[in-house]
Amino acid sequence: MYSSGIMEPFLSPMPRIVAHRGDSKHYPENTLEAFLSAVAMGVDVIETDVHLTKDGELVIWHDQTLERNTDGFGLVDDHTLAELKSLDAGYTFSKDGGKTYPFRNKGIRIALLSEALETCPHQRFNVDLKSKNPAIVDAFIQVVTASHAQHRVLCASFHIEHLKRMRTLCPEILTSITTSEVMGYLIRYALKILPSVLSKKRTTVFQVPIAQWGITVVTPRFIEEIHKRNGIIQVWTINDEATMRNLFAMGVDAIMTDDPALALKAASSMNVT
Repeated sequence: MYSSGIMEPFLSPMPRIVAHRGDSKHYPENTLEAFLSAVAMGVDVIETDVHLTKDGELVIWHDQTLERNTDGFGLVDDHTLAELKSLDAGYTFSKDGGKTYPFRNKGIRIALLSEALETCPHQRFNVDLKSKNPAIVDAFIQVVTASHAQHRVLCASFHIEHLKRMRTLCPEILTSITTSEVMGYLIRYALKILPSVLSKKRTTVFQVPIAQWGITVVTPRFIEEIHKRNGIIQVWTINDEATMRNLFAMGVDAIMTDDPALALKAASSMNVT
């Protein structure tokens, strides 16, 4: 079990269940409706993604493009907020392989990050900065601080330059480590040259799949060694109960899932709190 003398408000209490894009099994992903469902069932954290619009607004969306989840098309970043708000964010959602579309024409819209923070005022959010535009960092800091949400938001990104800038400009917001940083630790772990403490300043948050690049990342020994060094391990994206149970038994700190209700059931049955 992870233990640290570093006080991290975002990690207190330790999050166990992270709803990937909200309750995305039952509602259109990354919408307020999916978030509210996840909040109602009692998840610890909602994982979501943001893009910077053409006019500088921070909207919740995963893909670079609009086609998969809306009746629109093209790059998210090429649209203004008003244009994005006119789209149907429930247009393509189907639970029966496209036979029916229960949320089409129901008024579900792309949301601003500020709207999500306001709509779910006590919920912790794990926010992935998707846009390559470096201005997304400044916009993110502005929205989070304006909402007084620095301690209930964690910043993630696959763009290492975004995370480095975040850590400099707004160190009170916790960040995860990105792919290149994870790889560095994996190499040092394999060579048995991990430092005694990963970071003296902050808890090091790994967000990883079970395996990547042909390498099994999450093993009992790796979890143990990272926990010894002031790190936590969150695993994505797990949607079957057997794997959830196995990971909790191994000692992972959190599971990211599209099916948070199932993960909550697994955690409860194993007394994972």
